[in-house]
Amino acid sequence: MAADWSTNGSSLKGERTMSRGFVAQYAAEAAMQAEGVAALDTSAVVSLKEALGADHEGKGVRVAFREDRKDSVVITVYPVVYFGFIIPEVAWTVQERVKADVEKYTGLAVEAVHVHVKGVVTREGADK
Repeated sequence: MAADWSTNGSSLKGERTMSRGFVAQYAAEAAMQAEGVAALDTSAVVSLKEALGADHEGKGVRVAFREDRKDSVVITVYPVVYFGFIIPEVAWTVQERVKADVEKYTGLAVEAVHVHVKGVVTREGADK
C-alpha cells in the first residue's frame, strides 16, 4: 500500500512523488513569462530563509494539494506588475500560463490559479 505523503508537502502521482517546491518552481517560471510581470513577491518567511542561506524554490508561489484528490492542486501566485499594463489582463495571462505549464510538466490537474497582485512598479523601480 502506498504511503500518504500529503502531510509533509508531497503528493503521489503514479510512481513518482512531487513536492510543493517542485510544482511551485514550474508555476513561478510560468508566471515570470507572462508579459507585464516584473517579479514575484516573496513572503517574510522566504526572505528569512534566504537570509539564512537556504534556497527556496518557487518564490512568490504557494501550492496546496487537495486532501481528497491527490492529483489536484490549487496554486496562488503573488506577482508584482509593471506600471502601464492592465492588471486583469496580466492576471489572466498568469493564470493561463501557470495552469498550462504545471499540467503539462507535472501531470497534475490544476483546479485553480489564484493571482494576488502585490504591487506595481516602473521599469526603473524594478531594476533596483
